[in-house]
Amino acid sequence: MNYRKRRRHMAEMNVVPYIDVMLVLLIIFMITSPLLTRSVEVELPAVKQAESVKTEDINFIVISINAQEQLFLDDDRQVLTVQELLTKVIALTRFITNSQVLIKGDHRLNYGKVVKLMSMLREAGVEKVGLLTKIQKNAQR
Repeated sequence: MNYRKRRRHMAEMNVVPYIDVMLVLLIIFMITSPLLTRSVEVELPAVKQAESVKTEDINFIVISINAQEQLFLDDDRQVLTVQELLTKVIALTRFITNSQVLIKGDHRLNYGKVVKLMSMLREAGVEKVGLLTKIQKNAQR
């Protein structure tokens, strides 16, 4: 009878080695992840001709930002607030099939303003957002 009591199997799993391995992996990932996010400085080339895009099936919604940071929609002369613009763009993208929003920013405008507008459009649910640019005739490669 005493022999059976001593040979009883333990039904619990020892998880201490797994926790140790997991903590070591966590430390390794914490150390290596900042090293993977380094950026490379790149001097972007200017292009003489842009790549052609098929635009037959795409409906474009153009947002313009002038140097005074005023917002306009589709060549309308009426100045819009950010909230008004977002409301109109969301309504247009929902009702116009296969639509894409393009932002036409003044070259004197701070780049951060354009990126902020793109971010707000993406957060509002607009999936396709692009930038309009001019083609330089005398660009260097």
